[in-house]
Amino acid sequence: MIGIYYSAFTWLIRHDWEREDYSYAYLIPFIVLYLVWDKRDKLAEFRSRVSWKGLIPFVIGLFLFWLGELGGEYFSLYVSSWLILVGICWIHLGWTKLKALAFPLFITLAMFPLPSFLYNRVTLELKLISSKIGVDMMQWFGMSAFREGNIIDLGFTQLQVVDACSGLRFVIPLLILSLLMAYFYRAALWKRIVLVLSSVPLSIVTNSLRIALTGFFYEIWGQKVAEGFFHGFSGWIIFITSVVVLLLEIGILRLLPPKKVRSGNNRKFNQEQDQSETEKKVSSDKNPWLPMKSAQFIVITILLCITLIISQTFDFREKVPMAESFADFPLKIGQWAGNRQVLEQKFIDELDFTDYVMIDFRKTDGKQINFYVAYYESQRKGESIHSPASCLPGSGWSFEQAGISQLNVPGFYSGSIPVSRAFMKKGDSQQLVYYWFPQRDRILTNLYQLKLYTFWNALTKQRTDGALVRLITPVYSKENIDQAEERIKAFGAEIVPVLMKFLPGSRG
Repeated sequence: MIGIYYSAFTWLIRHDWEREDYSYAYLIPFIVLYLVWDKRDKLAEFRSRVSWKGLIPFVIGLFLFWLGELGGEYFSLYVSSWLILVGICWIHLGWTKLKALAFPLFITLAMFPLPSFLYNRVTLELKLISSKIGVDMMQWFGMSAFREGNIIDLGFTQLQVVDACSGLRFVIPLLILSLLMAYFYRAALWKRIVLVLSSVPLSIVTNSLRIALTGFFYEIWGQKVAEGFFHGFSGWIIFITSVVVLLLEIGILRLLPPKKVRSGNNRKFNQEQDQSETEKKVSSDKNPWLPMKSAQFIVITILLCITLIISQTFDFREKVPMAESFADFPLKIGQWAGNRQVLEQKFIDELDFTDYVMIDFRKTDGKQINFYVAYYESQRKGESIHSPASCLPGSGWSFEQAGISQLNVPGFYSGSIPVSRAFMKKGDSQQLVYYWFPQRDRILTNLYQLKLYTFWNALTKQRTDGALVRLITPVYSKENIDQAEERIKAFGAEIVPVLMKFLPGSRG
């Protein structure tokens, strides 16, 4: 198992756990070991009973391994390793011991970061919520503060709610801590559920308070309160405050009925214990090597060895044909003349694409369309396309309309292609956005389709290359949305045939 997941766990420790949002994960293995040790007496009461039922999560785990290995998603590999671990425990220990280990195994999932597309979406939403509540707090106390997306305008300066203020850095650790508190808190089930559920809004509110305090103190002490030691220290203070609130919440819950846990809460387990006397250890059946001689052990060993040999022996390197560089993309398309734009290096590093092009095209009537393409030669293991649906709202744009439209492209893709369409507003500004994901000979419109076809192409074609294409046009003051739609469709019909030359494997 170590050989199969060596590269995934190396990435987990050296890359994922190095991110500040997941720095707490270093503690999870020690917490799990303690939880297992705490169950040692209960585990010792019953002997291990091998079971074929453990093959169910085991086989699902193997499937997710290949889905992650070929489809380029580390999260699938992490969940795969967890399912295989659960399957092995079930096979060798039996259902009774597996139930005793249920909570430690569940907490093990906290070691794994969310998949990239979900992480980006959740982080964005939490940033927007935190910044909105933070601005409301500032306004309640008489400050002049306004918000556009995750940018807060204080009049004398602007604050950007970056990932460090997203709230995700507080939500997950506080949620894990509340789960541990609820686990050791001997109280009615509903009280423990309330304790766990309250951790999420608590972390968001306290993080919003941190943002509001940053705005208050910025005017006094300047930029240093929004970065470096002061910023990190304030985060610790807010987290400790959240923990204190959870402890106070436990104190309040203790005052509510029922104030004591009835012994009947453990009646079911005691009955199972009494009925399982035949499962208890006896001196004549203490052979620790017995499970390793079972047919189940032989089967899972063979499956793991086959998986290891295939993953290490067969050549899964991607075979991507050469294509023209976007540096040669023409700046003249019909009546449209373009001005090439350059992304800041920090965005290039974050998006991690192979090549890109961004051009502002302007027609003779002065109307403009921004054309952007990001090409990924590989979408495996950490390199994946970012959707505009996750990025644009962070800069203050709100989606008023979103759906799927058709872009007519005569002579290509059966005459038309599906595209995601969004009409957005920010203050008095309006714009229309079309975007889609060319994936070899397919046009996709959402990231879930993209993940599925990335896996299929990796399995059948040894390729995961793909691209994001985005068109944005303003809705000018003297025109309506239908005129903007007509303009973007006409431009798309002209630009797609040209773009085909620059994307490997695309077909008409």
